[in-house]
Amino acid sequence: MIRMKKRRGRVVAALALSLILAMTGVLATGCSGDGTTDGSAGEAGTIRIGWIPWDEDVAVTYLWKQILEEEGYAVELTQLDVAPVFEGVASGDLDLFLDAWLPSTHSDYWAEYGDRMEDLATWYDNGLLTWAVPSYVDADSLEDLASMADEFDGRIVGIEPGSGLMRVSREAVVPGYGLDGYELIEGSTPAMLAELERAIEDGDPVVVTLWRPHWAYSVYDIKDLEDPQGLLGEAEEIHALARQGFADAHPEVAEWMGAFSMNDEQLASLEDLVLNEYGAGREEEAVAEWLSDSANRALVDGWLGK
Repeated sequence: MIRMKKRRGRVVAALALSLILAMTGVLATGCSGDGTTDGSAGEAGTIRIGWIPWDEDVAVTYLWKQILEEEGYAVELTQLDVAPVFEGVASGDLDLFLDAWLPSTHSDYWAEYGDRMEDLATWYDNGLLTWAVPSYVDADSLEDLASMADEFDGRIVGIEPGSGLMRVSREAVVPGYGLDGYELIEGSTPAMLAELERAIEDGDPVVVTLWRPHWAYSVYDIKDLEDPQGLLGEAEEIHALARQGFADAHPEVAEWMGAFSMNDEQLASLEDLVLNEYGAGREEEAVAEWLSDSANRALVDGWLGK
């Protein structure tokens, strides 16, 4: 019965993906980043990138859209939940996904789809899943939360339900630290960040699921709760994945991706511009400003072997 439910879930995800890709034009050519069709295709071909609303993925996806377009490619972006993104890349309906957290966070998806994907690069190697609170909160460890449910109104503010962070939080952290008195609230990353900002503005206690790297650590006075049992996992790598056959079809892009690497400072500055200074709908403007910095342009030129 469990296997049947899992199989049915994969079928539903695949059908949903096909519908979404068809509606957004991913199966056609000449689709712009906002989902509109302009009737043209890049001289070098079309690259289809699936992305999830994790802030580092938003930032680097739009960065690579700009880079690839400058190099003559047409780029199609499609936002989905993480499961349909993995399914889309594995099935060949999508070409790239730039935010796979391995070996733990996305381990289930990698186990299911990894043999039908190409691992092009590890572009960041210190990814951490965290639970965070404002610095004024009198809690320093996940162990402290069990006796503080009333103070936090019994709420842990989470993100997208299909994310690896929520899976680990739900299946490991909550039972492991005896947090049955809390509700792990499923929602979205923007909603979580809005709740964090509201709580800080009002001086209220709040617990949120978060991760590093993230621009929130440079904007808000927050701290990570210690995880003495290690249930959130060790430091992870962020990988750029591609469909099977991508490197043969686009060897130049695969080589560029192989050289792709960012440190905390570089990624934080990009995220801050894309997510905060410009915001949704103006990502391309944010990336253009980031690339106008000579150091950032030199970084990108290095990836491209220029």
